[in-house]
Amino acid sequence: MSKMHDFMVWLGIAEEEEITEEIMEMPLGSNVDQRGAANVVSIHTNKNLRVVVCEPQSFEEVELLTDHLKNRKQIILNFENTPEETTRKIFDFISGATYALEGNSQQLGRHVFMFAPSNVEISKDGRTLMLKNRFSKPFGGDQ
Repeated sequence: MSKMHDFMVWLGIAEEEEITEEIMEMPLGSNVDQRGAANVVSIHTNKNLRVVVCEPQSFEEVELLTDHLKNRKQIILNFENTPEETTRKIFDFISGATYALEGNSQQLGRHVFMFAPSNVEISKDGRTLMLKNRFSKPFGGDQ
């Protein structure tokens, strides 16, 4: 009912309408599970995708970075200004966490890496494959 109709009923100009509720039962079919509840799937999962960009300076930051992966956020790590030993420790730890979470990783530059959870697919284009040899030594070395 509309507000205007409610006002007219209050004034006594209109009569109140009876409200009948119609209950429809869900047919048993493929979209109903064994408990009888309908399966509901949201098409707007992960509406706000986030990418965390970080330049880690110490190994203590690795727990926070791993939490981002566990929360289905992508992380991009820039090790350009990180000491080499710390870089190796962080890289190994995050790589292991990414593997355990069935995620993916990709080297984006000489000292830049992307780690993504399992809900994000990282695909390579042909140009990236051709440039792969250019970034083959991520932790120093002559280039």
